Amino acid sequence: MTQVDMSTARLAATVRGSGPAVVLAHGAGGTVQANFGPLLAPLSRSFTVIGADLPGSGATRRSTAPLDLDDLADRLVATAVHEGAEKFTVVGYSLGCATAVRAALRHPDHVTGLVLTAGFAALDDVTRARVQRWRTLATGDRTALARYVTSLMLGTAYLGRMSHEQREGFIELVALTTPAGLLEQIDLVLQTDITTDLPSVTVPTLVIGTKQDQLISPTLTKALADGIPNATWSELDSGHAPALESAGAWTRLIEDFTNTRQ
Repeated sequence: MTQVDMSTARLAATVRGSGPAVVLAHGAGGTVQANFGPLLAPLSRSFTVIGADLPGSGATRRSTAPLDLDDLADRLVATAVHEGAEKFTVVGYSLGCATAVRAALRHPDHVTGLVLTAGFAALDDVTRARVQRWRTLATGDRTALARYVTSLMLGTAYLGRMSHEQREGFIELVALTTPAGLLEQIDLVLQTDITTDLPSVTVPTLVIGTKQDQLISPTLTKALADGIPNATWSELDSGHAPALESAGAWTRLIEDFTNTRQ
């Protein structure tokens, strides 16, 4: 077990509901609200939902140093414990999957299960090129960045159903809500490799692939599942934004997994 300083390590938290605790770890460039928003109300009917924003996202102060996965895992757990949760399932999304895995290994007395969605253990060359392009655009025009992010985040079917006006409105929203800590978060994506951690995961784990994902290759998420002993595999017919495209189905998978372990 790794000890954390509960007085200084916490992240800004969104807390809703009552019941068994579910802790949300969001992805790079996002927030709890952006990545999990449509799930908060339905999950909070059965669970205490605790979402923690990464440094530079939401109300969490931006980091003055590069982000570190161990530090984020410790701070995620410290935040949940501060909010009254002693044992909990961690629901990771995208980069949050790596945070969740590391939290389970560093804090086995608190983390009792994992739900990992659209995640990866390490990037392949194609995905790394996409992420590097994302980082390059992050230092320039916000609208150009938002157009690129939109093209990768949303599945082709979902994009195809949007009108021109809807797509432009979505792009404008992405540009306006880009978090201050985006660069540090993308840099952590580029350096993350938890491949050697996976065989040591012993808590029950559900890995969820996003079949239309254009940012994180679905083969990377399947490799994440294959590397974790006895992990259960499921899929959503969505792009990299299941909260927008498949919120109901995603919620049900989380609920079913968590309820079977109570």
